[in-house]
Amino acid sequence: MKLTFHRLPSVVALSAAAIAAAVSVQGSPRSVSLLNDQWEFSLTPDSGSVVKPYTKIVDLPHDWSITLPYDRNAPAGNDGAYLPTGKGVYRKSLTMSAEDLAGKRHRLLFEGVYERWTLKVNGREVGFRPYGYSSVIYDITPYLVPGENSIEVDVDNSNQKNCRWYSGSGIYRNVKLLSTAETAIEPWSLFITTPKVDAGAATVAATFNVDGLKPDSRLTAEVEVFDGDGNKVGSASLPEVGNPPEVTLQVATPRLWSPESPSLYTMRLILKENGNEVDRTEETFGIRTITFSADDGLRLNGEPLILNGGCVHHDNGILGAASYDAAEARKVRLMKEAGFNAVRTSHNPPSPAFLDECDRQGLLVIDEAFDGWRDEKNSNDYHLFFDDWALADIEAMVRRDRNHPSIMAWSIGNEVMERKKIEIVTTARKLAAECKRNDPTRPVTQALCSWDADWEIYDPLAEELDIVGYNYMIHK
Repeated sequence: MKLTFHRLPSVVALSAAAIAAAVSVQGSPRSVSLLNDQWEFSLTPDSGSVVKPYTKIVDLPHDWSITLPYDRNAPAGNDGAYLPTGKGVYRKSLTMSAEDLAGKRHRLLFEGVYERWTLKVNGREVGFRPYGYSSVIYDITPYLVPGENSIEVDVDNSNQKNCRWYSGSGIYRNVKLLSTAETAIEPWSLFITTPKVDAGAATVAATFNVDGLKPDSRLTAEVEVFDGDGNKVGSASLPEVGNPPEVTLQVATPRLWSPESPSLYTMRLILKENGNEVDRTEETFGIRTITFSADDGLRLNGEPLILNGGCVHHDNGILGAASYDAAEARKVRLMKEAGFNAVRTSHNPPSPAFLDECDRQGLLVIDEAFDGWRDEKNSNDYHLFFDDWALADIEAMVRRDRNHPSIMAWSIGNEVMERKKIEIVTTARKLAAECKRNDPTRPVTQALCSWDADWEIYDPLAEELDIVGYNYMIHK
């Protein structure tokens, strides 16, 4: 997409050094910061829309559709709340000194951009992503130069209809800058599991990957676990770090996570190179067991549990699709107050803030990847990209979310339209295998549906799932 862009004089050039000073971890070169403020935004609407193009300064999260007038002729129609969609471009200046770039690696984390978006740094294309609900991390180090750097995100939500509910338009979730040394813990690689749990002790295991591993370097790692009150309750060390390394430790008398008592722990991982700390990261997790069987049903921490759940979409009502932390917390709180103990994220991966709140407030989650697969529900929906992007989007969902204790299962799809085609069995097998490759600890499910007489044909598809979800079929 090509847009004519006029730079506004009020655009703020953001210094990487200033960001790092506010959020860097003491003794470590790692810094993580929000890049939500002061983006220059230009809108080019759909042809035929009554909305005129404009340029202004916005803060993220930003859903441009919810800010526009309702239009009965909007291409998204009733699904899109009769709001315009169109195309937009976001720009931000990022100032880097030579010191910022020397021996450092810089990544941008986009939690969600709707949709069909392209990242450019200094005019060079870094990457493209069609799915508006996937979080993506891009290494922008090779594109940066000392001085001012232009960050541009081109968003195309003009191909309508592409969703069966209100999607919003734009960078509607957080953007973060992650800066590390060249040798560092790979983002989303720290994976925490609790392979053995009883009242006396829990075994906590962690694996991770290291980027920039040098042949002549000696890497060591230290792991510490803290309870919700900040007390250190476990520690371990790795005298030699391979790739991928694995470490285990014991936590005595663990506080088990459940909807009634959502106890959380924090793991701190410190990476050292030749005795000097080069990176550290922290990850929240929970200690709990979940088992499923036809005989005993669902058991959480050994106790039977009946799910009372609902399907929850990603938007926040009159706030649109913008994912504000307080709005995500309110959504979870309302579910809890209404008596629910579980949700299915219909029908896409949710925001990280929503899952954080499910962890804190105690709401079990079926984390769902897609509404459909190869056959369309709307003419411009994800079916156009499924073959090229489905496995990458599954990987992004599972790697991003797998440490959340609230997540009890992965859903590889809602009701797929090609439900009577035999090739969906192979598709389900591939999607389930990708979930298990990134997280072998959780079951995989999917919504099987029928609104005619041929419901029996779903047996081969059901066999590919750990838990079978039936929609509209209670009479069978």
